[in-house]
Amino acid sequence: MHQYFNLKPSTMKAKLFILTALIVLPLSSCRNSKSGKGLKSSQKSPAADEWLLKASAFQSTIDGKETNLYRLRNESGMEVYVTNYGAVIPAILVPDKDGKMGDVVLGFDNVKSYVGVDPSFGTVVGRYGNRIEDGKFELNGKIYEIPINDTRNHNALHGGTKGFSEMIYETEGVSNNSITLHQVSPDGDMGFPGNLSVSVTYTLTDDNSLEVVYRAATDAPTVINLTQHSYFNLNGEGNGTILDHILMINADYYTPVNKRMIPTGEIAPVSGTPMDFRTPTRIGLRIEDDFEQLILANGYDHNWVLNGPAGELKLAATVYCEATGRFLEVSTTEPGVQFYCGNFLDGTLVGKSGLVYKKRGGLCLETQHFPDSPNHPEFPSTVLNPGEEYYQKTIFKFSVK
Repeated sequence: MHQYFNLKPSTMKAKLFILTALIVLPLSSCRNSKSGKGLKSSQKSPAADEWLLKASAFQSTIDGKETNLYRLRNESGMEVYVTNYGAVIPAILVPDKDGKMGDVVLGFDNVKSYVGVDPSFGTVVGRYGNRIEDGKFELNGKIYEIPINDTRNHNALHGGTKGFSEMIYETEGVSNNSITLHQVSPDGDMGFPGNLSVSVTYTLTDDNSLEVVYRAATDAPTVINLTQHSYFNLNGEGNGTILDHILMINADYYTPVNKRMIPTGEIAPVSGTPMDFRTPTRIGLRIEDDFEQLILANGYDHNWVLNGPAGELKLAATVYCEATGRFLEVSTTEPGVQFYCGNFLDGTLVGKSGLVYKKRGGLCLETQHFPDSPNHPEFPSTVLNPGEEYYQKTIFKFSVK
């Protein structure tokens, strides 16, 4: 049985959450299906009864809980693979302009490789995605401390030393095109207050959209900031860098950071700076400019303040790869998006197709509330109170041009 809490409407949260029980179809029932091996972008899509990744490589026991692999597939042949370890998306298979299928997210071909790996490939990060300065925040007059894991800058990053990226979720339901994952983060987990009931639902639609819906409820005041941390490369995972990708970010402003990568509190205009992606621009065009924010972050690793009201679904960003024709649109209900371009990938990690992940070999578009918001009352609040529901939705839509 799972623990849920009584909810009431909130002006900053979504409507009452009722989690519908679905029929669970674990991957183990599909073990007789023929498993496919890692494919490069030039290879054909696996047949409907073949799997890009091997089921057995994700069937394990970690921290006393079973892990598994699931495949979502639509009528167009797009595939999204999901494991209940960290709610990770280890593979997304989409066509290029010639109809050839390719895997466009960085990741590994087995669950054990995800354990304790810093880049957070494909995970849902939390309780608090992004950074909290010094791992401390005050809530209702009490100081809470989160373990420091960004040792370079002495911050808590993505929830501390063992955040949601290492949690084992239970599957609430699986169908051909959707899966809901659930977990309860106990009071005091990584120093955060309140028992937090969290669900993540991935749904693959027939227009090649991956919809991600997050819901959470708490029995004590807490802070929360969840996001999906997939690294995209529209050339195909492991195939070069993303510097040739053309990016648009629907934002007039961004939040500059200090030398420890913590927002200064300023909401700065992008106009006249290398942070201006309102017009689609090649990522590599200005990344080496003599601009303080790029120097501090070793490239792009910043939060943009999205145009449009928070809580309403709006276009956040687009990414286009001319070489493959793949086009990605990201829409969200969140007020911000963190654009990170893999500055700290260093060629030491080898991906599922045997290719090395080099510096800037993938980009993240992390829809979110702003970094370190618990210490910035001027930012949109990340506080969740008992009786409220945390709700957000992000859509990753793939097409070709």
